[in-house]
Amino acid sequence: MPDDGEFGRATAEILAAGERLDRFNWVPATAGNISVRLADGRVAITRSGGHKGFLRPEGVIAVALDGRPLRAGDKASAETGLHCGIYRRFAEAGAVLHGHSLANTVLSRAAKGSVALAGYELLKAFPGLATHEARVEVPVFDNDQDIDRLQAEVDLRWDGMAEVPPGYLIRGHGVYVWGPNMATARLRLEALEFMLACELEERRAVR
Repeated sequence: MPDDGEFGRATAEILAAGERLDRFNWVPATAGNISVRLADGRVAITRSGGHKGFLRPEGVIAVALDGRPLRAGDKASAETGLHCGIYRRFAEAGAVLHGHSLANTVLSRAAKGSVALAGYELLKAFPGLATHEARVEVPVFDNDQDIDRLQAEVDLRWDGMAEVPPGYLIRGHGVYVWGPNMATARLRLEALEFMLACELEERRAVR
């Protein structure tokens, strides 16, 4: 039987994350999605629509790893498939955050295949980086309303990467970041958003 207590705890984490992301204006209007993988294989995720800064417990639903809602009448976000794609690919992934900040939206529109981040102290928030003397290429994918096709493109890029950073951008759309738990995913998102904001300010300064 599913552990409803675990679902409740995951829901509380998702609601708190929604408030945190809203504080930075990373989930305007109905933008963004937040999810947690449960021990029994289910995924607790924000339902379609609704402002993530004002979530209530009924705004979180359970889906299978293929994105299918597990309760009749629940409507999953169209982007649930991208959360599930991360969970299927990375066994260590326990939480996924998707936001739409000004910095990630603007930079993703200008980037070619990736956004390079180098020399930032906060690169140490990413796994395997013990110093600022590092360089990370954050992948950028073209936006696509066909989520299955977009996930196939993401998987193809991951297949060709020796090291996969725990995040990527969708052009003109937003960012996906994950971690083994919500606290780590949130830390990585905040670090990435700070570095993207720095990149945006630097580009403005040289104009």
